[in-house]
Amino acid sequence: MNISLRSQALDSIVPAALLAILCGCASPPPAVPVDERSTIAIDRAPTPAPSPPPSLTLEAYKADVARHILARNAGHSFSGPLPPMLPAIVVVNITVDRDGRLTDVQVQRARDPDAARVALASMLRSGPLPRPHGLLAANSSAMTFSETFLFDRDYRFQLRTLAGPQ
Repeated sequence: MNISLRSQALDSIVPAALLAILCGCASPPPAVPVDERSTIAIDRAPTPAPSPPPSLTLEAYKADVARHILARNAGHSFSGPLPPMLPAIVVVNITVDRDGRLTDVQVQRARDPDAARVALASMLRSGPLPRPHGLLAANSSAMTFSETFLFDRDYRFQLRTLAGPQ
């Protein structure tokens, strides 16, 4: 009985010893030059997502719309520096569908009803507006943004999106 136990012990020790000897005989991994190690290890911060092209930002879209409104209302607008005191300021909320059609235009703020009428009439003359490519929220059929009409004493306007400093 001792013989069989000794035989079983040798049967389990021999493969383990052989494995240890073979592992110890392996050659060490080749040395990597310092120059190569720096190119192998990549340790950098994650790259931020790319920003959308300028035509897909709300600011760029509003600038396109403002140029469009001014082109359609050349006789009702003025260029050059703004007067030191603006007699009227009108803020409108503009809602457009994915094709650029005006679905709603509302005066958000105005102290002068005549200036508000000029702003609304100018918006109606301007439709349809440029298409809002890539700006509509998922599952949305329209988007709303605001524009500010800056009036001189003759009820001609500039749009804040394009106007220089006052």
